[in-house]
Amino acid sequence: MAIPLVPKLLRAHLAELAENDARIDGRQQWEGRDVEIETSVLPRAEGSARVRMGDTIVFAGVKFQIMKPYSDRPNQGGLMCSAEIRPVAGRNWESGPPSPESIELGRVVDRGIRESGCIDVDALCIIPGEKAWQVILDLFAISDDGNLFDAFALAGIAALRNAVVPAERFEVGEDYSLGVSKTPIMCSYHKVGDRFVYDACGREELGGDERIHITLGDDDHVHSLQKGLKGIFSTEEFTEIMGRAQERSKEIRDILDSL
Repeated sequence: MAIPLVPKLLRAHLAELAENDARIDGRQQWEGRDVEIETSVLPRAEGSARVRMGDTIVFAGVKFQIMKPYSDRPNQGGLMCSAEIRPVAGRNWESGPPSPESIELGRVVDRGIRESGCIDVDALCIIPGEKAWQVILDLFAISDDGNLFDAFALAGIAALRNAVVPAERFEVGEDYSLGVSKTPIMCSYHKVGDRFVYDACGREELGGDERIHITLGDDDHVHSLQKGLKGIFSTEEFTEIMGRAQERSKEIRDILDSL
């Protein structure tokens, strides 16, 4: 299959920049874009957040519903996460059923949050075997300039941290804050110009190769590790990426904790 002209020229330009230790938007190899986080931004959600990374802008909303616990987990509630990228977000996104890309986004974010154990699903049980809370985390983007994975993951945990369980509305007690015991942070790295960079912008994603997404906990525990697209990375590359992710996740967690 022939490579489209624009991406081919873009890849050549990105490779030239990498040789000179530069990036297309002027950042350093491991430098992220400015991060802005706002919470309680959606009045009809039980918890919400807005995250901006450069020109990437996403929202997260939390809702609750009562479910019947699964038969093999009668004392546990549930978590469901989905991602939606609206056509206004960028020219590559269209309306209609969820695309494979949006499904992947939702699943990768879901895995990082779920595997962290930040939500005690046992505490979501109302009546064993009969009633439990299901936490519904909806993610949607209104502007995509790259790295939706990190933006969605950050908005998701920020929204969960300020969510209130609407027990009074469902007549099962008094409202209370959702317990969130940990703060998993995702850091994504994209291979651009034969080297990995952190927090790729839209043009770097278009002209880049394989990517890797790492979700780390407060104690640097790896909650999820996901590789995307074709390609490989060396042991040395992975070791450096992991070290950088540990540093950056602490910085982002500090921003979130300061809200």
